[in-house]
Amino acid sequence: MTSELLRYGIGVLVLWLIAMRLRSVTGRQVLYLIASWLFYYSWGGWLIVILIVSSLMNYALGEWLRKNIIAARLWVGILFNLAFLSVFKYLPLLGAVAPAGSPFALFQRMTFPLGISFWTFQALSYLLELYREEELSPTLVEFCLYMAFWPTVLQGPICRMSSMLSQFRQDWAVSEIDLKTGVRRVSIGVLMSVLANVMAGGLYAGSGVDAIFDNAFSTQNAGRLSGIDVWFLIIAYGFQLYFSFCGWTHIMIGAARLFGIQLQENFNRPYLSTTISAFWTRWHMSLSFWIRDFLFLPLATLRREVWWRNLSLVIAMLVFGVWHRGTLPLMLWGTYHGILLVLHRQWQEFRKRLGFEWTGAVAMAISRWLTFSAVCVGYIFFRAKNARQSFAMLKTLASVDSYHHLTLDHSFYVMTLLAFFGYFAVIGAGALLDRLAEAAGTRPETANGGLRRGLASLLGALARERWVWITPVVVVLALCLSVVFHPGQAETGPVMYALF
Repeated sequence: MTSELLRYGIGVLVLWLIAMRLRSVTGRQVLYLIASWLFYYSWGGWLIVILIVSSLMNYALGEWLRKNIIAARLWVGILFNLAFLSVFKYLPLLGAVAPAGSPFALFQRMTFPLGISFWTFQALSYLLELYREEELSPTLVEFCLYMAFWPTVLQGPICRMSSMLSQFRQDWAVSEIDLKTGVRRVSIGVLMSVLANVMAGGLYAGSGVDAIFDNAFSTQNAGRLSGIDVWFLIIAYGFQLYFSFCGWTHIMIGAARLFGIQLQENFNRPYLSTTISAFWTRWHMSLSFWIRDFLFLPLATLRREVWWRNLSLVIAMLVFGVWHRGTLPLMLWGTYHGILLVLHRQWQEFRKRLGFEWTGAVAMAISRWLTFSAVCVGYIFFRAKNARQSFAMLKTLASVDSYHHLTLDHSFYVMTLLAFFGYFAVIGAGALLDRLAEAAGTRPETANGGLRRGLASLLGALARERWVWITPVVVVLALCLSVVFHPGQAETGPVMYALF
């Protein structure tokens, strides 16, 4: 994985040097489009044809809708995209369960285009924004770039034309703030991606999250995980998924920022959430807000009854699960989170009726612990290979007798604990640096004595300009992890979320 990141890093540097010398906005757009198609081809091969066909068809649908903005034309575009997505995403699942010799069994051989869910939702958002009469008039090149833009094409963030079009058309010159932000985000993302790979592969073969999860409660595995093992496994998977997805997002947001383009944030310290509602405003934010704006809110406004609003939440989250993949465990995962959101609403109403305040450090700590635990339990459905495995793991968690022993290698427990406490330690260190930078900027003259004043200024400068020293530190740390541990390759590599 390190070699892949290095190869693409060199490509981004070459692209940046060429783009920096181009004065024509159209020339840069064409350059970015060619680079985006080459980037996708390096991951998806000939399946780039699917991306190009989708881009051309959705551009034509948008032009058709613009001429007469009516619901019927919008629905044609929506149904086209859903059908297009379903052919590649859900027909292979039908082929997997079809009897041998059945014509449907042939669908199992279909190749899945990486990131198709992400760029299909971007196409849908474009059509929906046109229907809402947003002032959007992209050229064919601009629309194809919007669909294939290399930082977002594989696994988001899911962007909207209303925020991207003006940035594609802007005059661009290299700025200090873009360089600082871009380099810092890329370096942090590289480290997180390496950490995800270490957790996926483990310190040696068979000791990582992927192997343990795949073998958990399988018919070939005679041993049974204990309740403690299952908790460690789902917590470890939660951090593996976070490091992988958030790390890639950091890299791509940072890389786009080097070109003066700001992408939507996708993560905001999600494991610090105090409620499940807050979690979904912090995790996979671009998709969460898409579901909220284009599915939940239109659905919830159809009726005024409270029961319908709650049902709309469950339906929206069920669609969330189906978007990932149309398997029973993922449908259960979406429904589970929908029920959690409804329960949170009921808790809020209960507190309002009683006038009960739930505040303070202890209350926040309990809320964070409950939310984190509930999210981790949901990962059982998200990661499980089938419903049987997921229910076996849930049964183990609920069984008191299963907490009396440990079955996994001790290195797995140590790795999980380091990820858990390291996550919160890094967030705490970041908050401390923010305070130092703020204090140095607002009260530089309060320190008494030259040495103390100089030390305060130095700490403030280190905190304020942290990108200077964070970048080499995290890059060196990432290289050390790669060399020392030789992490096993995750099943889906650094773009594990692109398969959704």
